[in-house]
Amino acid sequence: MTEAASQAKLFKKEITLKFDGSMPEAEPLPDKKVRVKLTDESGTVFSAVLNAKSLRKAAATAAELEHWIGAISGQLQKGADGWEIEIAGIQVFEQKLKPAKDEIQLDR
Repeated sequence: MTEAASQAKLFKKEITLKFDGSMPEAEPLPDKKVRVKLTDESGTVFSAVLNAKSLRKAAATAAELEHWIGAISGQLQKGADGWEIEIAGIQVFEQKLKPAKDEIQLDR
């Protein structure tokens, strides 16, 4: 295998972080932006800069739904304090709950 063939060309490193329970706390930044930080179960810190209006809309949607899941997605970059998500966006979706086993009725 040639050296050129062994090196893959990387176009983008995209990531989607999913969360539930509560909206992440926001740190105000200039130009109507906010910074949110999420920490995964292994302690890795992810930081994302979002439009403040997008975060407010997502929080309003989450407040209207009983069960929801949030997602922050964008391009992954290594930062000084962990990982940074560049060109980040946020969305909130209704969580579809599976019925409990005792609620499932079988037709025979």
